[in-house]
Amino acid sequence: MNMHRIAAMATMAVLFPAAVAAQTPSGMRVAGNLSSNGKHVIMERGFFTALPKLSGINLNVNFNTMDQVSVQAADALRLLRSGTFDVMSVQIGMASRDDPFFEGIDLIGVSTNMADLKKAVDAYRDAFDKRLSARFNSKVLTLWPFGPQVFYCNTAIKTLDDMKGLKVRSFTPSMAALIQSLGATPVTLQFSEVYPALQRGVANCGVTSPTSGNSGKWPEVTSHFLPLSVSGSVQGHFVNLDYWKKFSAEEQKNLLSQFAKLEGNLWDLAIRANEDAMNCNVGKDPCTENTKFKMSMVAVSPADEKKVKEAVTKVVLPLWKNTCNKVDPKCTETWNATVGKARGYRIE
Repeated sequence: MNMHRIAAMATMAVLFPAAVAAQTPSGMRVAGNLSSNGKHVIMERGFFTALPKLSGINLNVNFNTMDQVSVQAADALRLLRSGTFDVMSVQIGMASRDDPFFEGIDLIGVSTNMADLKKAVDAYRDAFDKRLSARFNSKVLTLWPFGPQVFYCNTAIKTLDDMKGLKVRSFTPSMAALIQSLGATPVTLQFSEVYPALQRGVANCGVTSPTSGNSGKWPEVTSHFLPLSVSGSVQGHFVNLDYWKKFSAEEQKNLLSQFAKLEGNLWDLAIRANEDAMNCNVGKDPCTENTKFKMSMVAVSPADEKKVKEAVTKVVLPLWKNTCNKVDPKCTETWNATVGKARGYRIE
């Protein structure tokens, strides 16, 4: 009997380290950005390839772009919650249709430059993360912008007034509200669908960052470029919580450290590359990092800037208040104390 007990204890001693080690995942299934966002995918792929070495965790990372695995951007949060992927690059504006709370981080017209947007993102991060955990069993790893969201049109425009009657690509509810307030018709399309829509006339204009539009070759199917920023198109990398909890506290700390560096690099890309892309779109030098085209630059007028700002208080905030308070009675209160305070807005 004692011999059996000793043998059992010896067996447990051998197996116990393996059982502990088995708690750490051996793989990571990642759905990255759309392949048409070339610069971002290059950065993501390089990051995830190096992640095992940089974090000190022996992971077999399987990275694919969303379109490679036939993922629609609007489905990201549900796919994370179900555990279909361990980590996903999420286009928050598209995914917020599942919960309007998330769109509060980057409502159209509220933060129209990168400095103001950074204040808004930092203010909303904790509330965003708590909501993500409660509703979609996921955690924030990064929050970052594509860059200033501006207009590409395949018809001649001089001001926002010329948008009347046009079909304009939209990817968030608040953007759709702004477009409607301009007398245009919003057309909801994910990024990979915009080029052919502009080419075929399904859409007359599209909204995206200078860099994304340039890498997506939008200037091939558009003629007029209006660099009036209406938001920053905040994105994120999120991780499924069941998967995340399998890592030790030290491993989680190491991973968070690496994702913080990725977030910083993506913010830098949004600031640095977009100025170059704006030059390239209209055939102006210096143009060193993007493809040079010959679009017509449309001057941003104070009247257009005023029109966007007025739409925030008259259209965007009231609409978002109604939709968000339906899913969270404290939504307005939370936003006023975070983004609203950081940006000088208040929803009554």
